[in-house]
Amino acid sequence: MIQHVSVELREADAEAEVAFWALLGFAEVRPPDALARRSRWVQRDATQVHLMWADDPVVPPAAHVAVVCPAYDATLERLRGAGLDPEPRTEHWGSPRAFVRSPAGHRVEVMARPPG
Repeated sequence: MIQHVSVELREADAEAEVAFWALLGFAEVRPPDALARRSRWVQRDATQVHLMWADDPVVPPAAHVAVVCPAYDATLERLRGAGLDPEPRTEHWGSPRAFVRSPAGHRVEVMARPPG
């Protein structure tokens, strides 16, 4: 299991990014004091996403974060309701999946089930 992943964004994009991750079932948690002035964190179960401030954030063009959402259809509806446009893709590993861009531009794969 991956405990956390960090993504870069401008501090001005933080509110929208936290709201995006909430659509995927992540709740905001407080970072350690040493990081609180330069990041916001969200968590679902034991997995965290660290939203780290950067003046010139790097958004990888193809790399992505994959998130398993057992309530897959409801998750896609929440994303659409928020004005985001998840793009369905060919099933892999017997799982429906779609890609969506977060407000900061990060590519996120939403999956109904984990591989296996």
